[in-house]
Formats: sequence, structure tokens, C-alpha cells
Amino acid sequence: MNESQLRKGVLDLAVLSILARGESYGYELTQDLMAAGFDQLGDATIYGTLRRMEQAGWVTSRLVPSSDGPARKYHSLTRAGRASLSDGMERWTELVASLAALMEERR
Repeated sequence: MNESQLRKGVLDLAVLSILARGESYGYELTQDLMAAGFDQLGDATIYGTLRRMEQAGWVTSRLVPSSDGPARKYHSLTRAGRASLSDGMERWTELVASLAALMEERR
């Protein structure tokens, strides 16, 4: 089983979960994902996910000037993003329970 594909499949939920803690900019979000084990995802995948989430209305962003270089684009959840996270967590919990039941049957 390809672990990278599994992680990509739950990337939306992971990003929404991180942003539920508070706004974050791309590099910081990437570091948080890597620390959580999403280290095989490229920057393009993560930034593409943020762009798609913004288009879906789940995330909003704002540019903030930085004294260390170019402006940073900070991302935060919208009300729709919080609803999507809640729905995703519910579906994830159901999926994990279903998979656990199937695995238990094999014992």
C-alpha cells in the first residue's frame, strides 16, 4: 500500500485541522505538516491545496509585509471551512471505525 497516496487522501483534513488552530502562512503550514508525518508532499501539492480550498470558500488569505523578505500570505478558515472540517472529521471517524471492524473480522 502506498503511504504517500494515503496521506494525500487526507491532506485536506490535515490542512483544515492545522488552520483551525489559527492562521498560518505557507511555509509554516508546510513545516507543521512535515512534523506530522506529511514529509513526502511537495510544496506544489500543499500550495495547490491551499489555492483549491480558497476557491472552494473554505480558506481566506491576506498578504502581510515581512521585514525578513517578501510579504507572507496568511491563510485562515472561513465558516464554510470549519463546517467542512467538522464534516470531514465525522466521515473520517466513521471510515476508521468501518476499517477497524473489517480488520477485526480477519483475526
